[in-house]
Amino acid sequence: MKKRNLCLVLSGIAAMLTWIGCSFQSERVDLIVHNGVVLTLDGANTVAQAVAVDSGRIVAVGPERAILNKYAAEQSLDLRGGVLTPGLMDGHAHLIGYADGLLEANLFSTSSWEDAVERVIQHQAEWPSEWAVGRGWDQNDWDSQAFPDRKLLDAAFPDQPVALERIDGHAMVVNAEALRRAGLLEGGCPVVEGGEVVLDGKGLPTGVLIDNACGLVSAIIPSHPEPRRLEALLEAQSNLLAHGIVSITDAGLSPAEIERIDALQEAGLLKLRVNALVTASDENIAWLVDSGRRIEDMLVVNGVKFYMDGALGSRGALLRQPYSDRKGWFGLATQRQAEFKRQIETLYGHGLQAATHCIGDSATALVLDAYAEVLEGPNDRRWRIEHAQVVSKEDVVRFGGYSVIPSVQPTHATSDMYWAGERLGRSRIRRAYAYQELLQALGMTALGTDFPVEDIDTRKTFAAAVARKDANGFPVDGFQPENALTPEQALRGMTQWVALAQFQENDLGTIEVGKWADLTWMDRNWLLVDAQSVLATRIFGTCIAGDWCYLELERQ
Repeated sequence: MKKRNLCLVLSGIAAMLTWIGCSFQSERVDLIVHNGVVLTLDGANTVAQAVAVDSGRIVAVGPERAILNKYAAEQSLDLRGGVLTPGLMDGHAHLIGYADGLLEANLFSTSSWEDAVERVIQHQAEWPSEWAVGRGWDQNDWDSQAFPDRKLLDAAFPDQPVALERIDGHAMVVNAEALRRAGLLEGGCPVVEGGEVVLDGKGLPTGVLIDNACGLVSAIIPSHPEPRRLEALLEAQSNLLAHGIVSITDAGLSPAEIERIDALQEAGLLKLRVNALVTASDENIAWLVDSGRRIEDMLVVNGVKFYMDGALGSRGALLRQPYSDRKGWFGLATQRQAEFKRQIETLYGHGLQAATHCIGDSATALVLDAYAEVLEGPNDRRWRIEHAQVVSKEDVVRFGGYSVIPSVQPTHATSDMYWAGERLGRSRIRRAYAYQELLQALGMTALGTDFPVEDIDTRKTFAAAVARKDANGFPVDGFQPENALTPEQALRGMTQWVALAQFQENDLGTIEVGKWADLTWMDRNWLLVDAQSVLATRIFGTCIAGDWCYLELERQ
């Protein structure tokens, strides 16, 4: 070959190699996550091996080789064969209540009333305060399942006010000094609509307050100092992130608390996404209407939390027929029906969301009646019923007929199953905790924990939903297993369907291009292991908008 032709050939080859190199140059992204099983939960239930993320959002999902060949990242995370799911979301919880509770006496899992009082004494010795406050006692866990009275508290704290909330927040035991400061010890006790001041045989308060009566004392309890509250809130956040949680719905906050959360997020201190429901009152609804709905990346303020009744454990849930273990007692209606109807009409007119606490079948029926009059059939308002623990058969279909989202907490079933039958009786208990039946009515259900009423542990939520057993594997066949959820339903209920319930399905809930990179990294595939075995799995990491807010390796 002539020298000139050889030069032309070599020049052409060099040009081609340059073109090939340019055409295969990797695209720069912020993060690549690879070498794992990626459960996208998209419409096709795609399972991938790698994800590319840029500016906090997912830019590619697919086979590992394809992602690594196309992209180069500032940060690369090897999943080590682990499993990646959409970031886990808690559809009903109480973040502020949980955080503040870290500053109070922990009365969860007490063995007796004496045990509970002793814990308060110990807490006050370590953390002295003007009021002795605690939460978490549950008389159903004790040998004597009757409500306690204030005698032990009066003896231990003769001059200091004490207020101890039941596990569900729907009952309280207070001492004489707290009653005196609330004006309940002398001059007789008021009749409280939607609540009860329990009296002894002499007509004196025992110290037990139920539902709306709790507010007579809680309204005068001073708040914890703000520096301690902030410290506790950041501790609560760390605990949630360690359980794979990227977002929570705080089911009932004052405008002041919502503005506090907003300020913390603006300051970069709060990493979790928060869907804040405003506690129902005319003043709070007016504030929400004036402020307008907010559906932003880190904070959603779009709905109002109502309470139609109390809790089953304290016999405040409103039932159609009397309690099986309290003759002639139907429970408590904590909301006036006419007022409720007027308030939800206001929400409807301003495009806002209603979310109503309903435990008993009567409460659920009352709320569905009011919703039906306002919603008038299928819609996309995404109004919710929280808990839906006891629902009559004729009311289940109305969830679908009026597009009402059942927002349920699976661990309530496994916590209550030991004694719920005593409250409801053999036939009515079959209408309780019917999660599969409720899911079929609308085709989805949002799952949560209701923490601090229940544990924040996401594994317990999943296991309770699927296995319907407690941590010890009781009962062997599961509690009313016909209403267990499938593994996929449970995982969607903790991700995609929560996002849908708070109008964020375009940004959250599945692993798809364009959505925020909110991800949970776990050691095993919850969809494939025995549901009870999920309790032994581990959360390795929690990613929010491409930022690994929690990595187990960093804590070792």
